[in-house]
Amino acid sequence: MNIDRSIMAVSSWNDNGQKQFVHDPYALYRSDFFPGLGWMLSKSTWDELSPKWPKAYPFENHNGRQFIRPEICRTYNFGEHGSSLGQFFSQYLEPIKLNDMHSNFVNYFANLVRQATPLKGKDAALKANYVNGDVRIQYRDQPDFERIARQFGIFEEWKDGIPRTAYKGVIVFRYRTPKRVFLVGPDSLRQLGIENS
Repeated sequence: MNIDRSIMAVSSWNDNGQKQFVHDPYALYRSDFFPGLGWMLSKSTWDELSPKWPKAYPFENHNGRQFIRPEICRTYNFGEHGSSLGQFFSQYLEPIKLNDMHSNFVNYFANLVRQATPLKGKDAALKANYVNGDVRIQYRDQPDFERIARQFGIFEEWKDGIPRTAYKGVIVFRYRTPKRVFLVGPDSLRQLGIENS
């Protein structure tokens, strides 16, 4: 959206996403119609539109820009109650097919972590300077993570038992670009299916 100014928003919703009308979980389409459910837009677009955001449809401020929507929905309207008062629920909303294709991201990410050079010891950040390519450093618990995070200068904070930006306990960041550092939690390798690496 920041590169292609002809796109106003990206949606996870297709109004005609009922099971009998969809097939390809990877297909995306442009639309001139604002999707209304499960959408995102850039901050600059929000700054432009928020002062004149309509209280209800129709949305008339798109200035010729389009929306990206999937063939198969990534969001689902699961209730008859709400602002639409159940209008069209049984005919159009209830039979929506929700995407059930799993992304290849887990395998892709697991391969990145697997291929990274493992480093151990209290001076792991220093050792990372002398390794060509990506590195992974395992932390034992929150205090150990905080100690390692301080060495690199990244956020030490946890929220709800999860370090900031973590995925399956792994925090990834660039260090002396293009090198990546993977800080790996005590259970991360098992969760990624690479426990024996």
